Amino acid sequence: MMNVMVFDIETIPDVAAARRLNDFDGLNDAEVAEALFALRRLKTGSDFLPHYLHRICAISVVFRSRDTFKVWSLGELESDEKELVQRFFDGIDRYTPTLVSWNGGGFDLPVLHYRALKHAIAAPRYWEIGQEDQSFRYNNYLSRFHWRHIDLMDALSGYQARAVAPLDQIATMLGFPGKMGMSGAKVWDHYQQGDLKGIRDYCETDVLNTYLVYLRFELMRGNLTPEGYATECQVVRDALAGAEESHLREFLATWQAGEAQ
Repeated sequence: MMNVMVFDIETIPDVAAARRLNDFDGLNDAEVAEALFALRRLKTGSDFLPHYLHRICAISVVFRSRDTFKVWSLGELESDEKELVQRFFDGIDRYTPTLVSWNGGGFDLPVLHYRALKHAIAAPRYWEIGQEDQSFRYNNYLSRFHWRHIDLMDALSGYQARAVAPLDQIATMLGFPGKMGMSGAKVWDHYQQGDLKGIRDYCETDVLNTYLVYLRFELMRGNLTPEGYATECQVVRDALAGAEESHLREFLATWQAGEAQ
């Protein structure tokens, strides 16, 4: 298997930007966020903020190469947003992996673009479209129908908005664990409570679900044989069985329980 990097981000409101944009001086972070959500509900009927007002608090990845399988969250608990975004794009510059996501084209990557712009982060490999490397002219990270970035939600829905599905539902339907312990809507609450580790753990289970769906997708596309698919799933099981982190062992136990039903 070539280098594959499955990724997922978790975000919180960018309260500093919101203060500058909306004259929210004098409000604390929680009050700024509530004001932002209220304005958004008036405008759209939903709390969901525009992409440029999301600040990244966690980026988790599964990295699979010919002899490596690893799941982790970039940086440390004390790492700032700039370091997380820098590490993400540095990984692309170093390994040129196939990126895999669920709704990464619609959410994660646009947010990463805005945050890289904010922090003045260079990412030449990611933005390459053939100027320096001719192979990127016909297969790059940016074009929707190319394969250097596979947005599984987009691909499986046939790029039809009315056919999209949540990762949790698809993962659970396939016998994988699905959401564990949290949801994206609860990240801001957990962040305010100081539970950044819980957010990172939750994000890691999301990328594991995405990776397992990706393996099934590769089987469906004919890029994995049934035997190859079984082998790749076993690689994940072995890695999780040997993990020290309790949330990874819990993910494995939930997966095995689902398979036994």
